[in-house]
Amino acid sequence: MDIVNQLVAGGQFRVLKVPLGFIKALEWIFAIFAFSTCGSYSGMFKMSVECKNRTESDLSIEVEFEYPFRLHQEYFDAPTCKGGPPERLFLVGDYSSSAEFFVTIGVFAFLYSMAALSVYVFALEKYRENNKGPLIDFGVTCVFTFMWLVSSAAWAKGLSDVKASTDPEKVVDLISACDEEGNLCREVHDPVMSGLNTSVCFGFMNLVLWGGNLWFVFKETGIIAPFMRAPPPQEKQPAPDSYGQQAGYEQDPYASSQGDLQPEYNQHQQQGYNQEGGEYGHTPTSFANQM
Repeated sequence: MDIVNQLVAGGQFRVLKVPLGFIKALEWIFAIFAFSTCGSYSGMFKMSVECKNRTESDLSIEVEFEYPFRLHQEYFDAPTCKGGPPERLFLVGDYSSSAEFFVTIGVFAFLYSMAALSVYVFALEKYRENNKGPLIDFGVTCVFTFMWLVSSAAWAKGLSDVKASTDPEKVVDLISACDEEGNLCREVHDPVMSGLNTSVCFGFMNLVLWGGNLWFVFKETGIIAPFMRAPPPQEKQPAPDSYGQQAGYEQDPYASSQGDLQPEYNQHQQQGYNQEGGEYGHTPTSFANQM
C-alpha cells in the first residue's frame, strides 16, 4: 500500500483533465467495450421440422454459434422424415478473419492506451523531453486510427455475412426433409445480434476518438509551435495632427527673434546709461570752472 500511495502522490493526475489525457482514458474504456462485446459473443437460433409421421418430427432444433464465427465448423442434427437416423448439417461461411482482426486491434489499443496513460501520469516530463515521446505517440495514434477504420469496416461487412448465414429462414433450406411435400419447416427463434451490433458501433466510436486525438498529440510534438507564435508588439506612433501641434509648441518662432534682439537692446540701453552718466559727470566740473 505504501508503494501505491507513493505512486499516486507522485503522479500528475491533472493531465486527465486536459484533452490529451482525457481522450486517452476514453480510448482505453471504449477499446474494452469494442473487443469484449465481439469476443465474448455466443448466439443461438431455433428451428422446427414437422414430418408427416409426427413421431419423426423435431420441433426444437437448436443451432449454436460463437466467436470467432467459423460457421463451417458449427453443425446441427435434423430429421430426415424417412425413418432413418437424423442427418448432420453444417452452417456455411468462415468469418473469423474479420472478427479476430477487430478483436486484436481492440486489445492492442487497450494495452497502448493503458501504457500511454501511465506515461502521462508518472513520466510526463520524460515524455516531453526532446519531443521524442510526442512524436512516437503521434505515429502510433495515426496507425491505430487507420487500423480502427479498416477493422471496423471489415467487421461490419463480416457481421452482415454472419447474419445472413445464421438466418433461420435460409438455414432451413439446408434440410433435405423440407424439400418434400407434407413436411413443414419453420423458424422458431431468431439469434440476438444486439451485442455484435454494439461492437461495430464501438469500433467506429474508437475511430472517431483516435482520429480526434491526433490533433492534441500533434500539438505536443511542437512542430506547429513556430506557426502559432504571436507577432511582436509594434510601438504606437502619434497621429500626424498631434505631432504637428507638439512640434509647434516646442519650436516658438518668436523665441529666436526675441533672443536675437535682446542682446542689442541691452547694449543700446547700457550705452544710453553710460552717455547720460558721462554727461552728468562732466556737469559739476564745468560748473566749478565757471565759478
